[in-house]
Amino acid sequence: MIVDSTLMLAQETEYTAPSYFRIVVLVLLALGIIGWLIAAVLGFARARAFGSSTRWFALSAVCLLLYNLHWVLVSVSFIIASPDAVLAIGQFINLFIVLGAVCAIMGFIRLTHPR
Repeated sequence: MIVDSTLMLAQETEYTAPSYFRIVVLVLLALGIIGWLIAAVLGFARARAFGSSTRWFALSAVCLLLYNLHWVLVSVSFIIASPDAVLAIGQFINLFIVLGAVCAIMGFIRLTHPR
């Protein structure tokens, strides 16, 4: 019984994506890159006026921009059909999310003037 279920998991199954899948992924990826780029630029532009917490939030936006660009690198490695490149790049996929979270936490810690 256990052997049969293990063999069933080992079979390859091919899935077909909906026709709109690529468009939706590309549009959302592009909007994410543009949005986080605008957030980073605005954050650094206002960091001098609003203090160090704004700088930390801008760094968080940069980390999330790099996260979106990281997905572009993963897609390119899929396109060139290199499993080694996919694993080498993909293993750090959450690195920029963690760094962005640390920067956002530091930004919240640096907020000293509540309204």
